[in-house]
Parts: sequence; structure tokens; C-alpha cells
Amino acid sequence: MGARVAALKGERWEIGRDDVRYPEALRHIAKPPERLYGMGDPGALQEGLAIVGARKATPYGVSCAERFARLAAERGVSVISGGARGCDAASHKAAMAAGGTTVAFLGGGLECVYPSEHLELFQRMIESGGAVVSEQEWTCAPLPYMFRIRNRLIAGLARATLIVEAGLPSGTFSTADEALAANREVLVVPGAITSTRSRGANRLICQGATPIVDDDTFYDQLFLLFGHLKQQSAETVEQEGAAADAYVLAALDAQPMSMDELLTAAREEGGSQKSLADVAVWVAKQVCAGRIARYADGRYGPVLLGGR
Repeated sequence: MGARVAALKGERWEIGRDDVRYPEALRHIAKPPERLYGMGDPGALQEGLAIVGARKATPYGVSCAERFARLAAERGVSVISGGARGCDAASHKAAMAAGGTTVAFLGGGLECVYPSEHLELFQRMIESGGAVVSEQEWTCAPLPYMFRIRNRLIAGLARATLIVEAGLPSGTFSTADEALAANREVLVVPGAITSTRSRGANRLICQGATPIVDDDTFYDQLFLLFGHLKQQSAETVEQEGAAADAYVLAALDAQPMSMDELLTAAREEGGSQKSLADVAVWVAKQVCAGRIARYADGRYGPVLLGGR
């Protein structure tokens, strides 16, 4: 940890506590940073939603981080995280894929990016209107304690922190502590009681954190936190759905597909939010409408006159 890697590209900026660009939310946390060192758009340092979770995330944790980051970004809410492996990275990527703004607070200086394999991810954040920020000077090598203290910045800039997966003990759990210390809301995605990586998350729910059990409970919390949210128009949703339907039907004309292959095709055109259940419902409707048929080998394709 701490070796220099290829440099991030872009304009650098420094914001002191007497600077008008200094985030108001960070003035009211414990030990506000004296100076912030960043790249990207300093205007991205607005109150948003922090999404954090396990570095060694399960597929469940990654999918939940992606899902709720996307939903937040689609409603115009900035996604804040720590740029770590696992749930953090999934949140940043999903927010950008949805056209939203995302901010990463790093443990060390921006000339010592950690983890080094996320250099490209951080560069994309900078170029997409987000920001990569640290309270450590540019050349400061990250040390373990720095990640713990930077968690107060993630939680402090957010109106709420969503915990996706957290063990006991964990850095994710400490971010929840920082959110409570800053008088911020803590939201939690429940996990299986048999999963060690959800033990901390489930414990937080027992202690009074708000459980996020589906999209509706998530939207309710976003509305309570941020008020009026950006909405997709019904016309846009309908147009996107029609385009996805046409794309998948055209793909089926080219070759029969299994359900997994149909899911991949639907996600390519209709977005990563598509689930296997969504595709199963779509397939049932198309079969009932006589547009496609199920073949003897279990795949689906165009209706063939005279049988197969």
C-alpha cells in the first residue's frame, strides 16, 4: 500500500475551510478537514447518499449496491463512497452508468491511488462530472488508520448512509458509526442471518437503523431525505421499453436463446436493472402473443410454421 501508480489526469484543486466551495455539510462533523485535495468538479461536493459495503462482497452485496446506486442516480441524488473494492466500486460504476454524479473519498493522497487497479474508475469519475477527493496531501501514502478517519467524510457529506453488507468488525460498520455521530440517517439492506458479511448490517437494524427491503422503501427514504426527486417521464420509460423489446426480438430472429442469453441481451439494450424475473415475464407475454415459441431444447426463438 502506498506505492505511486500512473497519475490521474485533470485539473487539481485545493479547498480550505475559508473557501466558499468548502462543503457546508463537512463544517458540522467531528474534526472537519482543514483542507480538501481533489480532482474533478468541486461542485460535485454536495449532500448526497453514501453507499458502502464489504470489500470482499458477495454477489448479493454487489447487486444491491449497483441497484440502489442506480436508483439514486436516476432520481438526481449524488452517490458518495470510498472507492474501495467490492460494494464501493459497484456503487460508483452504477451511478455513472445511470448518468449520475458520484464522489469518492480516498484514504491517502491522489498521487498514491489505492487500490491501484481503480485508477481507470477514478479517472472516469473525474471526467464524468464527479470528484475524487482526499484530506491528505497529494503525495501522502495511504496508511490503514487513514481509511478509518476518512469514513467520517463519506458519512458527513451524505444525508444518509446506506449499508449494503457489513461484517463485525468492519470499516463499513465504522462508517455507520460516523453517520450516527454526525446525526445522519443510517439505512441498511438486510442480509441472510447465516452470512458473516451481513452480521454487522443485521445488527444495525436491531439497533434501530432503517431497513431497505425493496425499491419502494428506498424511494420513500429518498423522498424524506431529499424531497422532490427527478422522475423519468412515462413517455421515456415506454420508449425505452419498446426499444428493448425490439432489440431482443431481433436477436431472437438471428438465433434461438436460453433464458440466461435473453437476460444478457435485455441488459445490453434495456439496462443492468433487468432481472431474470423481468425477462421471464416478458417471455411469457411474447409467447402468449404468438411472437416467439419455446423449442424442444428449452431455448426460445421465432414461431416456425409447420413445426421445428
